[in-house]
Amino acid sequence: MTQSADVQFYQAKVYVTLRPSVLDPAGTAVRSGLSHMGYDNVSKVRIGKYIEVDLTARSKALAQEQLDRICNQLLANPVIENYCVEVFEAA
Repeated sequence: MTQSADVQFYQAKVYVTLRPSVLDPAGTAVRSGLSHMGYDNVSKVRIGKYIEVDLTARSKALAQEQLDRICNQLLANPVIENYCVEVFEAA
């Protein structure tokens, strides 16, 4: 695969979490487990996903737009999940 000289390499960190109104049984189980282990100061745990994506794009803004589409179409379920994307120029 050849790359045009006007594209940049980007790395993205994608964080997907359940919307606050959605129950999180895995988070509840972890919080309960921590309590049984003696960590009584932990009052809430929410479980999410962390995804790394490497891609090329003509600009950081275009990379962000593409990642938003990818999140809405595949990585997150927009009905029950929120996502946050951090895009960095790759070294």
